[in-house]
Amino acid sequence: MHRVLVIHGPNLNLLGKRETDIYGTLTLEEINTAVRAKGLEYGMQVETYQSNHEGDIVEKIHAAEGDAEVIIVNPGAFTHYSIAIRDAMASVQVPSIEVHLSNIYAREELRHKSVTAPAAVGQISGFGVGSYLAALTAADHILKLAKGTWRP
Repeated sequence: MHRVLVIHGPNLNLLGKRETDIYGTLTLEEINTAVRAKGLEYGMQVETYQSNHEGDIVEKIHAAEGDAEVIIVNPGAFTHYSIAIRDAMASVQVPSIEVHLSNIYAREELRHKSVTAPAAVGQISGFGVGSYLAALTAADHILKLAKGTWRP
């Protein structure tokens, strides 16, 4: 089984109650359940983690080295200003994929810049839970490329 770590940033613990017109009505646990189930289809063991604290996210990324093969991260508001999370992503030898439930580029201007995305292999945004599911497809692609088994 491939090991994938999914990190949810600040305020995502309030999904299902928080700004449902933007983030939808699924709870974080419902998203985690869907992500774990989809991961199993790809032969992935998916660990999920949520924190509202920047340093805890940095430490979780550091701890992923040697444990996870891919990190999927939704940095939440930290996307727009956390050099610490960006540097953690760049510091470990684990490829990361940035995801967002909403399309950050169609929202307020302050959300248009991601300081974390340059440290990621890629970014997926705007598809709700589908952003996470698409990231698992991308993770599968990354893992197959690393093993030399990917075929179009």
